[in-house]
Amino acid sequence: MKKRYLVLLLFTAIAVLAYHFFLSGFFAGYGPRPPTVSDDPLQTISLPEGFSLEVYAAVPNARSMALSDFGVLFVGTRDSDRVSAVVDDEVKVVASGLNMPNGVALWNGSLYVAEVSRILRFEDIEEHLENASYTVVRDDFPAETLHGWKFIQFGPDGKLYVPIGAPCNVCLEEGYATIMRLNPDGTDLEEYAAGVRNTVGFDWHPATNELWFTDNGRDWLGDDRPPDELNHAPDKGLHFGFPYCHGGTIQDPEFTDRGCAEFEQPALRLGPHVAALGMQFYTGDMFPEYYRGGIFIAEHGSWNRRDPIGYRVTFVKLEDGLPVSYEVFAEGWLQGTLSWGRPVDVEVMEDGSLLISDDKAGKIYRVIYSE
Repeated sequence: MKKRYLVLLLFTAIAVLAYHFFLSGFFAGYGPRPPTVSDDPLQTISLPEGFSLEVYAAVPNARSMALSDFGVLFVGTRDSDRVSAVVDDEVKVVASGLNMPNGVALWNGSLYVAEVSRILRFEDIEEHLENASYTVVRDDFPAETLHGWKFIQFGPDGKLYVPIGAPCNVCLEEGYATIMRLNPDGTDLEEYAAGVRNTVGFDWHPATNELWFTDNGRDWLGDDRPPDELNHAPDKGLHFGFPYCHGGTIQDPEFTDRGCAEFEQPALRLGPHVAALGMQFYTGDMFPEYYRGGIFIAEHGSWNRRDPIGYRVTFVKLEDGLPVSYEVFAEGWLQGTLSWGRPVDVEVMEDGSLLISDDKAGKIYRVIYSE
């Protein structure tokens, strides 16, 4: 009896171990598994007919991008301390030892870099890629790191636009959840838009010079709400709802003293929790006419949704200045419930091709079109 019990126990242990190894991928020939580098993950990316994608550069934790008139691509990071420059297929580290230097922007030959609490300026950057040094433009932004990483960009008015994300999931804190703007020398800081939980991407309409931006919705209201937002801010002084209202129609359960009717409605409701980050109007002429004047959006991907969503690049078509469609342009970084990459930013090159940064894979991709 004792011997039979030991044999049964041994077979049970073997069965449990075999099941464990199967789930962990020990038996590589059975069942699906996430793509790895050796699997050539680029083959998983699907694009509309006529488009193709290639690796443009390998930049660890590649985030926001800024392209100079001479073709030098500057790349910020969030989980690293570096800003890099891609020059003639070579990646150079321009600066290191920085605090979440996510945002990069160019103005009159100088590179502006946004840390959490400071804006830095590297003068004549393309002449000093090997020995860049900076001056501090402004150093009085909040030091909270939650939503403290910044996307920055110069507007058609010559001012630098700087968002200050909410230091929380949902809260009402003075001086946060705004888009600010200032002069290139750091003076005349002023609020441009309020009620913006966390924007990490914006651009100006090429014809009207009006600001458009993405905004990440709050968490923990369910898998399917609220949506992320694409917003339109043609004038200074508009309020986009946070923390009272989300997606234009969803009253926050914690902040009920102001209703949704008081605030600006989104120009377009995006997917729930897709983490819409970088966006840019397509101003090139390589892609078909259908895409010209529309908006490409990098969706970084959900982190707390039961069924992940995002991990893709989407396209919003405009007609008469209004969004008329929202569709997937490039996807495949998400395979089932596992992702091998996360798009962060998009940048239109002079030849009309489109760059996409990916902070998880540490790559920058180039999308081209050929008939």
